[in-house]
Amino acid sequence: MNEIARIIDQLEREHGGDPWHGSPLSVILDGVSHTQAAARPVASAHSIWELVLHITGWKNEVRHRLSGAPAAEPMDGDWPAAGEPTAERWIEARQKLELAHRLLVSAVKDFPEPNLYIPTNDTRDRALGVGVTYYELLHGIVQHDVYHAGQIAVLKKGA
Repeated sequence: MNEIARIIDQLEREHGGDPWHGSPLSVILDGVSHTQAAARPVASAHSIWELVLHITGWKNEVRHRLSGAPAAEPMDGDWPAAGEPTAERWIEARQKLELAHRLLVSAVKDFPEPNLYIPTNDTRDRALGVGVTYYELLHGIVQHDVYHAGQIAVLKKGA
């Protein structure tokens, strides 16, 4: 197995596969209603819905960076507002998450393996998390998604 295949394996495991740490994100989200997704069982925390939008945005941002684009916040912002909590909009948010995941996996499949170890199109700034290699960027999005999946799991129990 080459490194691209290993990274894809990690992306797939955290999203819908069989990760070592427990349930994947898609399983954690199963059964979450739009009212649960919009709830704030922890007043100062983001809602499940906001976390889903955040994860979606960052999957898309990483995909853009793979094309050589300079680092930026996701197109809709770091923490997009969930808006009106309807069942239809929640289904749409989940579909956009799935699409962002599929597009990222596809972009990784097409990424030249020798380029994994070169820096992204940014100078290093640790505070902003930029200027890393593509290898670190891709492992970083896996770590990012697992971190937020854990938050969603906790919020789901309290919602």
